[in-house]
Amino acid sequence: MNSMFDGVVIDPGHGGVDSGARGKDILEKEYNLLISKYMYDRFRELGIPVYITRDSDITLNPSDRVNKVLSSFGNDPNVVVISNHLNAGKGDGAEVIYALRNSSRLANDILNNIGNAGQNTRRIYQRRLPSDPTKDYYFMLRDTGKTEPLIVEYGFIDNDDDLRFLKDNYKQLAEAVIKAVLEYKNIPYTDPGTTISDTYKVMKGDTLYGIANKLDTTVDELKKINNLTSNSLSIGQILNVPVKTIDTGETELYQVKRGDTLYSIANKYGITLKELKAINNLENDNLAIGQLLNVPSGLSLVSSYVVSPGDTLYSIAKKFDTTVDNLKKANNLTNNMLSVGQKLIIPLVEDTTYVVSAGDTLYSIARKFNTTVDELRRLNNLTNDVLSIGQILILK
Repeated sequence: MNSMFDGVVIDPGHGGVDSGARGKDILEKEYNLLISKYMYDRFRELGIPVYITRDSDITLNPSDRVNKVLSSFGNDPNVVVISNHLNAGKGDGAEVIYALRNSSRLANDILNNIGNAGQNTRRIYQRRLPSDPTKDYYFMLRDTGKTEPLIVEYGFIDNDDDLRFLKDNYKQLAEAVIKAVLEYKNIPYTDPGTTISDTYKVMKGDTLYGIANKLDTTVDELKKINNLTSNSLSIGQILNVPVKTIDTGETELYQVKRGDTLYSIANKYGITLKELKAINNLENDNLAIGQLLNVPSGLSLVSSYVVSPGDTLYSIAKKFDTTVDNLKKANNLTNNMLSVGQKLIIPLVEDTTYVVSAGDTLYSIARKFNTTVDELRRLNNLTNDVLSIGQILILK
C-alpha cells in the first residue's frame, strides 16, 4: 500500500428518516447506498482499506457521520472521503465539491472520469460558509479534520435523462471514482470482474496481439497485469492471463409491468434468460403483472418502508402515491393490520392508464405521454379514433 494513503471512507448521503431528494421512481438515499455499497465491495476487492459510514437505511445526524469518518482511519490527510449524493433542481450532469484545505486535482480527476463514463459534467467547485468564509459550507467538508473529503453529485434525480443514465450505468460511474482515487494515489487499478488465475507460455511466432486475440483479452490488459513497457516477447516467457468472470453481485426486486417478458427483463439487466430463471427458480416463462422478480443489483423499481407508530395502510399509500390494494398485493397482505417495525414493499406506480377528458384526442394523448396514435390503438383494440369522456385508455 502506498505510504501516502491510509484508506477510503465511503459515505452514502442521507438515510433513514432523511430521504434526500426524490425522483420519479427512486429516493436519493437509496441510490446513495447502492453506489456506495458497490464502491465498498470494489475497494475491498482491490485490496484498499475501506470503511462505509452506513450499510443500511439508518438515520445518521451530522455529528454521527463525522465521528464515523474520523474514527475509521484517523484524522489524517492521507484518508480520502467520498460522500455520494444526487442533485435536484432540474439541472443535468455531475458535480464534485472539494474542501477549501485541499487542491482541485482529485476532484478534477473524478469529474473527468465520470465524463469518460458517458455522463454529462458540470463543474468542480468549493463553497464557503456565509457566516465565516474561511470555513466550508458543507459539514462533511468542514468538520472532517485533516482528511481529504469530496462530495460527488452524480446527476439530477429530477431529470429523466440523468436518472435513466444513472440507473443503467451506476457501476460505471462508481468505477470512474474508484479509478480516479487509485490513480491519484499511484496504486494499480484493475477492471471489475478481472482475476489473474491462469498463465500462458510464449511460443515461437507469438505476439501480444495474437495472444490477446486467442485468450479473449486486450494487448493493454496483458501489458498492465504483466508490467510490460513494450510489445517485445521472448520464447518461453510466462505471462499472467486475465480471466473475465461474471459479476452477479447482490440481487434486488423488480416488479413486472404490463408488456414485460422474461426476455425483455433479462436484457434490461444484462443477463441471460437462463440466468434470470435460475435466480428466481422459474420453470417456465409465464409472468403476472405485479409479480416480483430477483434481478442483479441495480436501481430497484420498488422501494421499501418500515412501519412507524401511527401508520396505517391508507396513510402509507397516500404518502407514496399508491393505493391500499396495491400495497396489500405487493406484500401478500390479507388484512389491513400492521405492526411497528414491519417492512413493506412499496410498488412505485407508473402512469399506465389515462381517463379521457373533454377535448382529448388520440393525437393529443399520444403527444402528452410520448407515444404514438398507432400504439394507443393497438393497446386498446381501437378500430377508429372516436373517444368518449371518462373512457379509460391503456398507455403502456
